[in-house]
Amino acid sequence: MSNRRDFIKVAGGMTVALVFGANLFGQANAAEPLKVGFVYISPIGDAGWTYQHDQGRLEMEKALGAQVQTKYIENVPEGADAERVIRELASSGYKLIYATSFGYMNYVQRVAKQYPDVTFMHATGYKTANNFGNYNARFYEGRYLNGVVAGKMSKSNVLGYVAAFPIPEVVMGINAFTLGARSVNPKAEVRVIWTNGWYDPGKEREAAMTLISQGADMLTHHTDSTAVVQSAEEKGVHAFSYHSDMAKYGPTAQLSGTTHQWGDYYTQTTKAVLDGSWKTGSTWGGYKDGMIKVVPLSAAVPADVKTLVSKLEGEMQAGSFNPFTGPIIDQDGKSHAAAGQVISDADLNKMNYFVEGVASKLPQK
Repeated sequence: MSNRRDFIKVAGGMTVALVFGANLFGQANAAEPLKVGFVYISPIGDAGWTYQHDQGRLEMEKALGAQVQTKYIENVPEGADAERVIRELASSGYKLIYATSFGYMNYVQRVAKQYPDVTFMHATGYKTANNFGNYNARFYEGRYLNGVVAGKMSKSNVLGYVAAFPIPEVVMGINAFTLGARSVNPKAEVRVIWTNGWYDPGKEREAAMTLISQGADMLTHHTDSTAVVQSAEEKGVHAFSYHSDMAKYGPTAQLSGTTHQWGDYYTQTTKAVLDGSWKTGSTWGGYKDGMIKVVPLSAAVPADVKTLVSKLEGEMQAGSFNPFTGPIIDQDGKSHAAAGQVISDADLNKMNYFVEGVASKLPQK
């Protein structure tokens, strides 16, 4: 009898616990944070592409508080290991995953098919699916402005550009920098050296030093480390940082730079997933969307150049000026936009030519 009473007492307790527990569990589920994963191509460090994405992650965390729980995995190469990392996040309960490098695209697409209840966002790519979107910033807007400063201030008329891969995103940045420089200095020419890697400080430094030896007195880069700015500082030439402000690595060298602002985008996109309003699509934001900013011009930049840059910034923010407004002529003399015509986004995203003023040739596929 004692055992029977104990059993009834326990069973009754279980019933009560189940009733109240269901309510508690329901409340707990409602309050559970959204698990958000970030996959990074390089170490976070304190400057560069990955650093800037992580600043965006931290801004989103601060804005959304207990609604989110984030995790990042850094230094993930663009290959099979990326697919493993993305799949592990999806299988571990992460319901929103940001993959932040171009070469992750096909791996994200593959994993997204296997996890239809997870939202995947890919930076700088072009593929989408029902649970898979992409996002990018109009880097070329800042590039054009940096080019204006470089063209105005160069004494040698040789501008050096250290670039990772010859994909449209990188090519349009080189072209925008060149167009900006040539808009104020028709004698300016841009020389490009490819590193074939997003993050390789040794190769980036070697490329920068080679460009300096060729007479470049202005350098910029589409790579992830601070090596180019540091090289410019060491050799007494000027530089324009990319992704983030790198002035502490080149306090004398850096004249300006182009930065990406991801915090508001990450916050708004994550909010949409939280409230169920997220829909697939592509985002390509620039000045007027707050996704691009130019690093404040250094004291070495003359007042008239600062005034010109400020004017162009205002026009970009208002949407009244586009760096890719014709005439746009490539280095072989072919026209890609007549005077006053603006190159479409579709054509920008498949850009595979250099404009007049780029001295180097695109690698042949």
